[in-house]
Amino acid sequence: METTVKLYSLSFSNAKTYLFVFLFVAGNIALPQLCHLAPVGGSTLLPIYFFTLIAAYKFGIRVGLLTALLSPVINHLLFAMPAAAVLPAILVKSGLLAVAAALVAQYTKKVSLAALLGVVLAYQVIGTAFEWALYGDFFLAVQDFRMGIPGMLIQWFGGYAVLKAIAKR
Repeated sequence: METTVKLYSLSFSNAKTYLFVFLFVAGNIALPQLCHLAPVGGSTLLPIYFFTLIAAYKFGIRVGLLTALLSPVINHLLFAMPAAAVLPAILVKSGLLAVAAALVAQYTKKVSLAALLGVVLAYQVIGTAFEWALYGDFFLAVQDFRMGIPGMLIQWFGGYAVLKAIAKR
């Protein structure tokens, strides 16, 4: 299933860039707060990445990277979540997600389940390798694959649904 999508690549000089970053960061603040109401909701549902995926896929690398970097930092400063110890790995994974989503969107110019699966797997596999190198603990590095499958599925199918819904806008 594919849907042709109207994509944007907003520049840093465009005020819309910062408006969209603000909205997506707000989503990446609100969604984790909701998910953390459930036991291990954060590590199972991986909510900090959801709006980064949408931002980068629809609005390009600049909106995606700003969302990817600001969301975890602001969440940490406001709520101490993610914890400081895991913040570097989350920042890397979030940045990788933004880059992968923007590149795939630019290359395919379509929203498809296959493209989004590629994005989610790419940032998770590369991010897991980075996390393993950073912490030297393979078991910790593969935590998203042990516990976060529901979150990856939400990113994959939920991201597809949201992107499809806003495809022509």
